[in-house]
Amino acid sequence: MARSGERKNQILQTLALMLEGPAAERITTAALASRIGVSEAALYRHFKGKADMFAALIDFVEQTVFSLINKIASEEKSGLRQTEAMISMLLGFAQKNRGMTRVLIGDALVTEDESLQARINQIHDRLEAALKQALRFAVTQQEVAADADLAAQANILMSFVGGRWHQYAKSGFRREPAEFWQIQWKQLMEGVLA
Repeated sequence: MARSGERKNQILQTLALMLEGPAAERITTAALASRIGVSEAALYRHFKGKADMFAALIDFVEQTVFSLINKIASEEKSGLRQTEAMISMLLGFAQKNRGMTRVLIGDALVTEDESLQARINQIHDRLEAALKQALRFAVTQQEVAADADLAAQANILMSFVGGRWHQYAKSGFRREPAEFWQIQWKQLMEGVLA
Protein backbone atom coordinates (compact mmCIF):
# COMPACT_ATOMS: atom_id res chain seq x y z
CA MET A 1 0.00 0.00 0.00
CA ALA A 2 1.40 3.39 -1.03
CA ARG A 3 2.02 6.01 1.65
CA SER A 4 0.01 9.22 1.49
CA GLY A 5 2.72 11.37 -0.14
CA GLU A 6 3.60 8.62 -2.61
CA ARG A 7 -0.05 8.10 -3.55
CA LYS A 8 -0.54 11.85 -4.03
CA ASN A 9 2.47 11.97 -6.37
CA GLN A 10 1.21 8.88 -8.20
CA ILE A 11 -2.16 10.57 -8.76
CA LEU A 12 -0.51 13.73 -10.11
CA GLN A 13 1.91 11.80 -12.33
CA THR A 14 -0.93 9.72 -13.74
CA LEU A 15 -3.02 12.83 -14.39
CA ALA A 16 -0.06 14.43 -16.19
CA LEU A 17 0.42 11.25 -18.25
CA MET A 18 -3.25 11.21 -19.19
CA LEU A 19 -2.92 14.83 -20.33
CA GLU A 20 -0.19 13.72 -22.74
CA GLY A 21 -2.72 11.93 -24.90
CA PRO A 22 -2.93 13.67 -28.27
CA ALA A 23 -6.73 13.59 -28.10
CA ALA A 24 -7.84 16.36 -25.78
CA GLU A 25 -10.67 14.44 -24.14
CA ARG A 26 -11.94 15.47 -20.74
CA ILE A 27 -10.34 13.50 -17.93
CA THR A 28 -12.78 12.26 -15.32
CA THR A 29 -11.93 11.23 -11.77
CA ALA A 30 -13.40 7.80 -12.62
CA ALA A 31 -10.96 7.37 -15.52
CA LEU A 32 -8.07 8.63 -13.38
CA ALA A 33 -8.94 6.26 -10.52
CA SER A 34 -9.27 3.36 -12.96
CA ARG A 35 -5.88 4.11 -14.52
CA ILE A 36 -4.23 4.09 -11.07
CA GLY A 37 -6.20 1.07 -9.92
CA VAL A 38 -7.89 2.73 -6.94
CA SER A 39 -11.41 3.87 -6.12
CA GLU A 40 -12.56 7.44 -6.71
CA ALA A 41 -12.90 7.71 -2.93
CA ALA A 42 -9.15 7.05 -2.68
CA LEU A 43 -8.51 10.10 -4.87
CA TYR A 44 -10.64 12.23 -2.58
CA ARG A 45 -8.58 11.21 0.43
CA HIS A 46 -5.69 13.13 -1.14
CA PHE A 47 -7.47 15.90 -3.06
CA LYS A 48 -10.74 17.79 -2.54
CA GLY A 49 -11.55 17.36 -6.21
CA LYS A 50 -10.14 17.53 -9.71
CA ALA A 51 -9.61 21.29 -9.44
CA ASP A 52 -7.36 20.61 -6.45
CA MET A 53 -5.35 18.14 -8.56
CA PHE A 54 -4.94 20.68 -11.35
CA ALA A 55 -3.93 23.31 -8.78
CA ALA A 56 -1.17 20.93 -7.60
CA LEU A 57 0.03 20.51 -11.20
CA ILE A 58 0.08 24.30 -11.60
CA ASP A 59 2.08 24.56 -8.35
CA PHE A 60 4.62 22.12 -9.82
CA VAL A 61 4.90 24.14 -13.04
CA GLU A 62 5.21 27.42 -11.17
CA GLN A 63 7.85 26.19 -8.72
CA THR A 64 9.90 24.43 -11.40
CA VAL A 65 9.84 27.17 -14.03
CA PHE A 66 10.50 30.09 -11.69
CA SER A 67 13.29 28.31 -9.83
CA LEU A 68 14.95 27.71 -13.23
CA ILE A 69 14.42 31.36 -14.20
CA ASN A 70 16.00 32.49 -10.92
CA LYS A 71 18.93 30.15 -11.53
CA ILE A 72 19.44 31.55 -15.05
CA ALA A 73 19.24 35.14 -13.75
CA SER A 74 21.79 34.48 -11.01
CA GLU A 75 24.26 32.48 -13.11
CA GLU A 76 24.14 34.17 -16.51
CA LYS A 77 26.04 37.47 -16.60
CA SER A 78 24.62 38.70 -19.93
CA GLY A 79 21.08 40.05 -20.06
CA LEU A 80 20.72 38.99 -23.68
CA ARG A 81 21.87 35.45 -22.90
CA GLN A 82 19.54 35.40 -19.86
CA THR A 83 16.63 36.20 -22.17
CA GLU A 84 17.63 33.54 -24.68
CA ALA A 85 18.22 30.94 -21.94
CA MET A 86 14.83 31.64 -20.36
CA ILE A 87 13.00 31.12 -23.64
CA SER A 88 15.05 28.03 -24.43
CA MET A 89 14.23 26.62 -20.98
CA LEU A 90 10.50 27.33 -21.43
CA LEU A 91 10.48 25.54 -24.78
CA GLY A 92 12.47 22.63 -23.32
CA PHE A 93 10.20 22.41 -20.28
CA ALA A 94 7.20 21.94 -22.58
CA GLN A 95 8.97 19.26 -24.58
CA LYS A 96 9.86 17.30 -21.42
CA ASN A 97 6.45 17.80 -19.80
CA ARG A 98 3.78 17.25 -22.44
CA GLY A 99 0.89 17.07 -20.00
CA MET A 100 2.04 20.29 -18.34
CA THR A 101 2.08 21.96 -21.76
CA ARG A 102 -1.66 21.30 -22.05
CA VAL A 103 -2.06 22.91 -18.62
CA LEU A 104 0.14 25.90 -19.59
CA ILE A 105 -1.92 26.67 -22.68
CA GLY A 106 -5.15 26.26 -20.71
CA ASP A 107 -6.30 23.41 -22.96
CA ALA A 108 -6.65 20.97 -20.06
CA LEU A 109 -8.51 23.55 -17.96
CA VAL A 110 -11.36 24.42 -20.33
CA THR A 111 -14.02 22.56 -18.34
CA GLU A 112 -12.42 23.17 -14.94
CA ASP A 113 -12.74 25.93 -12.34
CA GLU A 114 -12.00 29.34 -13.92
CA SER A 115 -9.63 30.23 -11.06
CA LEU A 116 -7.19 27.68 -12.52
CA GLN A 117 -7.06 29.55 -15.84
CA ALA A 118 -6.58 32.79 -13.89
CA ARG A 119 -3.51 31.21 -12.24
CA ILE A 120 -2.12 30.19 -15.63
CA ASN A 121 -2.67 33.74 -16.92
CA GLN A 122 -0.78 35.03 -13.88
CA ILE A 123 2.12 32.65 -14.63
CA HIS A 124 2.24 33.93 -18.22
CA ASP A 125 2.31 37.53 -16.93
CA ARG A 126 5.13 36.70 -14.50
CA LEU A 127 7.11 35.00 -17.28
CA GLU A 128 6.69 38.06 -19.47
CA ALA A 129 7.85 40.26 -16.58
CA ALA A 130 10.94 38.05 -16.11
CA LEU A 131 11.77 38.42 -19.81
CA LYS A 132 11.31 42.19 -19.57
CA GLN A 133 13.66 42.28 -16.57
CA ALA A 134 16.32 40.35 -18.48
CA LEU A 135 15.92 42.74 -21.42
CA ARG A 136 16.31 45.72 -19.03
CA PHE A 137 19.54 44.15 -17.84
CA ALA A 138 20.61 43.75 -21.50
CA VAL A 139 20.00 47.48 -22.06
CA THR A 140 22.32 48.36 -19.13
CA GLN A 141 24.97 46.20 -20.77
CA GLN A 142 24.39 47.88 -24.13
CA GLU A 143 23.34 44.57 -25.72
CA VAL A 144 19.85 45.91 -26.49
CA ALA A 145 19.17 49.40 -27.84
CA ALA A 146 18.32 51.94 -25.14
CA ASP A 147 15.28 53.14 -27.11
CA ALA A 148 13.84 49.64 -27.58
CA ASP A 149 10.28 49.15 -26.31
CA LEU A 150 11.02 46.45 -23.75
CA ALA A 151 7.38 45.83 -22.84
CA ALA A 152 6.55 45.18 -26.50
CA GLN A 153 9.63 42.99 -26.95
CA ALA A 154 8.91 40.91 -23.83
CA ASN A 155 5.32 40.54 -25.03
CA ILE A 156 6.33 39.28 -28.47
CA LEU A 157 8.80 36.84 -26.90
CA MET A 158 6.15 35.48 -24.52
CA SER A 159 3.64 35.31 -27.38
CA PHE A 160 6.19 33.29 -29.34
CA VAL A 161 6.65 30.86 -26.43
CA GLY A 162 2.89 30.50 -25.95
CA GLY A 163 2.46 29.96 -29.67
CA ARG A 164 5.12 27.25 -29.74
CA TRP A 165 3.53 25.54 -26.69
CA HIS A 166 0.14 25.69 -28.41
CA GLN A 167 1.49 24.33 -31.71
CA TYR A 168 3.25 21.50 -29.86
CA ALA A 169 0.10 20.41 -28.01
CA LYS A 170 -2.23 20.84 -30.99
CA SER A 171 0.08 18.82 -33.27
CA GLY A 172 -0.31 15.84 -30.94
CA PHE A 173 3.21 16.64 -29.63
CA ARG A 174 4.81 16.12 -33.04
CA ARG A 175 5.96 19.73 -33.73
CA GLU A 176 8.77 20.20 -31.22
CA PRO A 177 8.68 23.56 -29.43
CA ALA A 178 12.35 24.31 -30.12
CA GLU A 179 12.10 23.54 -33.85
CA PHE A 180 13.81 26.44 -35.72
CA TRP A 181 14.59 28.10 -32.35
CA GLN A 182 18.08 29.40 -33.17
CA ILE A 183 16.93 31.01 -36.43
CA GLN A 184 13.78 32.42 -34.83
CA TRP A 185 15.71 33.86 -31.87
CA LYS A 186 17.75 36.00 -34.26
CA GLN A 187 14.60 37.09 -36.10
CA LEU A 188 12.75 37.92 -32.87
CA MET A 189 15.59 40.11 -31.63
CA GLU A 190 16.27 41.84 -34.94
CA GLY A 191 15.71 45.57 -34.58
CA VAL A 192 16.25 45.76 -30.81
CA LEU A 193 19.89 44.78 -30.56
CA ALA A 194 22.33 47.57 -29.81
